[in-house]
Amino acid sequence: MNNIQYIDRKTGNVLTEKVPGEKWLDWLYHNPVGKLALDWVVRRKFLSAWYGWYMDTHDSSKMIEGFIKCLNMKMDEVLRPLNDFKSFNDFFIRELVPGARTVDLNREAVVSPADGKVMAFEGFRGLDTFFAKGQEFSLDRFLQDKVLSSKYEGGTMMIIRLAPVDYHRFHFPAEGRVTRSRLINGDYYSVSPHAVKDMLSVYWENKREYCELRTENAGDILLCEVGATMVGSIVQTYTPDVVVGKGQQKGWFKFGGSTVVMLFEKGRVRVDEDILRNTISGYETSIKMGERVAMALG
Repeated sequence: MNNIQYIDRKTGNVLTEKVPGEKWLDWLYHNPVGKLALDWVVRRKFLSAWYGWYMDTHDSSKMIEGFIKCLNMKMDEVLRPLNDFKSFNDFFIRELVPGARTVDLNREAVVSPADGKVMAFEGFRGLDTFFAKGQEFSLDRFLQDKVLSSKYEGGTMMIIRLAPVDYHRFHFPAEGRVTRSRLINGDYYSVSPHAVKDMLSVYWENKREYCELRTENAGDILLCEVGATMVGSIVQTYTPDVVVGKGQQKGWFKFGGSTVVMLFEKGRVRVDEDILRNTISGYETSIKMGERVAMALG
């Protein structure tokens, strides 16, 4: 199995991601016996639900220090002291100190809703630069709403993947009026590149929630949070049908790797050139919440 490599946005260097349980993922998604376990156990709700429950228990707090050490995490951004966390999930959805993330307040700037690694596809073209050839993204299956899928047909898709090491709260990428969230139940496949490269359908087979953000400059933006293996739950903390600010918190993921998908209407935004260039070359780009990812075209 190839290492997961990505482009560090600040330096332009190619880096290798450290993946917890990498050998386990390789076995699940590339070994015939592992694939049986994947279909019969791992993708099922009960395993992720049980693990999510355990991560809320006080006993799970024993895992925090080992997790930090294994992934060489920097703790200077974390708001609360380490001994203040009562469970692993309490640590996992940690808040950051004020000012840890800078939100680009340029009126035309659309920012990343989360920390992670980003890819972008204009007109849904070029998917085979990252995913295995022959796969197409099904908007109809992803949204389960033909009227809505036709609205975003030919537009731009941005995928932000959160690894377990990342800050796991997600935010609004622009100012606008937000609709109520719609839940679509599904499976719990991994969203690691080891899984999705050969299985694009993960995005419309996994549990997910989406809403629309109606903006003045960038049109309507569809925001979708996608669950994954061992994600206990997706928690929405915003109030629907109100105007929200750029960078305002929308919610959080409990334990596990997760993904935020953004859809833009055709001709409403221009994705930053470095993100497009890296995607075409088959790389994700590191991103922080609040960094600009696109410009509104009015």
